[in-house]
Amino acid sequence: MKTKTTWVTVLCAIGLLLGCSTVNDNYNASKKHHRPEGFQNNYTEATDKSGAELLRWMWQRQRDGLPKPPQQPTPVVAPELAFVHANVGKTQEPAITWIGHATMLVQMGGLNILLDPVFSDRVSPVQFAGPKRYQPPGIALANLPHIDLVLISHNHYDHLDIGSVKALNTQAGGPPLFIVPLGVKKWMADAGIENVKQMDWWDTTQVKLPLGAVDVHFTPVQHWSSRTPTDRRATLWGGYAVFAPDFQMYFSGDTGYSQDFKDTQAHFAARQTAALGGGFDVALIAVGAYEPRWFMKEQHVNPAEAVQIHLDLKAKRSIGVHWGTFDLTDESLDQPPKDLAAARAANGLVAQDFDVMAIGQTLKLPRRSVRVALDGR
Repeated sequence: MKTKTTWVTVLCAIGLLLGCSTVNDNYNASKKHHRPEGFQNNYTEATDKSGAELLRWMWQRQRDGLPKPPQQPTPVVAPELAFVHANVGKTQEPAITWIGHATMLVQMGGLNILLDPVFSDRVSPVQFAGPKRYQPPGIALANLPHIDLVLISHNHYDHLDIGSVKALNTQAGGPPLFIVPLGVKKWMADAGIENVKQMDWWDTTQVKLPLGAVDVHFTPVQHWSSRTPTDRRATLWGGYAVFAPDFQMYFSGDTGYSQDFKDTQAHFAARQTAALGGGFDVALIAVGAYEPRWFMKEQHVNPAEAVQIHLDLKAKRSIGVHWGTFDLTDESLDQPPKDLAAARAANGLVAQDFDVMAIGQTLKLPRRSVRVALDGR
């Protein structure tokens, strides 16, 4: 079964890598990352690999028996359901809960925000093959609090799952607002999801609900997009910076290392001076899916590069995500925290600065001592 699953995954990936791009309905000639047929990274074009390179990697992976089984399972704790359901409104405490992979529940600004929701057993075009979940979601879909806002970083299957977004769209109390990259709104509409806003890099939208409000900014990262053999780079990808009066959060989505993170810090520097509480209160940074480096470097950071992103952003604290849930690349499921610990030590950091969480764990974070207005004044 593992061999069958592997080769189905290979064939799907070859189709994605070799596929032709489509016409970009959102093309804006004044923006350098826009192309008539899709989108482009700011600092490199080398994120895509050829079909031959993919087959070389798959052959090496099979030959060497990778990834090796983890020495210990991804840590899991029982979720604090009573807390996350009660943590609403004006008394809400900033908190994050790791549901698995890149899926995080962020509670801030009086809102429940879900990042890249993936609750399915497999991240694949089909549910009978492809990378399979090793640990169940830290909070089941049915046990989530009412979600106000969903942020989608890009359209790869391990970040945009059709079953999950359809379920959220029919949650009791009405659908959340889905914020997506340019081009993904049409896909959402085709799935029957209408409460959607799409954003370009550096776009900002303010989300106001009766019990809270946040500013959401879509930021550039180095990656790519595709769901079919014909839509490579047809939709945009990125990260998110989210600002509430008393809390600031950053989410990297998927990314290779680039100048984009220094650009992001510079872009928000006026809102993050020491007098206004400093940098992001928490940065959620991908730390997994990075081996082999010759294949993954341009599109997925390793833990050492993730630490550099933490430093570039001048974050107060960072949490590693995008690991321990699906076998996507050659490192073992339990390797990212080990490599992160080494990278942290090499930079004179401690676990309080940049660490990982257990699936299901909720981390409660302090509010800013200075309340900053949403408009930055």
